[in-house]
Amino acid sequence: MVPISEYATVTVGASLLDAIHVLEQAQEAYTVSKYQHRAILVLDPAGQVVGKISQLRALKAIEGDHEFNDEIDEMRKFNFSEAYIAQLRDKFRARKIIIAETTLREAAAKKVEEFMQAPTPGEYVSEDCSVDTAIHKLVAGTHLSLLVTRNKEIVGVLRISDVFAAVFHEMATLE
Repeated sequence: MVPISEYATVTVGASLLDAIHVLEQAQEAYTVSKYQHRAILVLDPAGQVVGKISQLRALKAIEGDHEFNDEIDEMRKFNFSEAYIAQLRDKFRARKIIIAETTLREAAAKKVEEFMQAPTPGEYVSEDCSVDTAIHKLVAGTHLSLLVTRNKEIVGVLRISDVFAAVFHEMATLE
């Protein structure tokens, strides 16, 4: 588990650019493991975790195809095939350049609460749970990390990379 004090965090209202800077600093400072941070926790003003920004979420914030997603939802009502919708999506993407100064500037200014993911009930695990329980929650929920709690307070993050390393290190000792 990575203690929350060592994890990359920003508060609600921070920009995507602020969050990326915090993530870079956490990656540089956290040298205990060869597995770097790949997410940023979003805290409310009281310091409670209200969301998480994965690298995928950050890229989605840059891509910003929200107006097209509304059209896709409308099209689904008429039972267009997923293949046809995927083809339209590809055409839409070809018209929009993602890595352009204006697109990046707009994305950098977005507030983290616009694209963060709120934790789901399956993303929490007690600090005294078994590794078996943690593996089950990671696999069943296809999570990359779990929020570790002590008496309902989030005290850390259990990353899939850490669980993977521990389990397969144990497996290697069986040889």
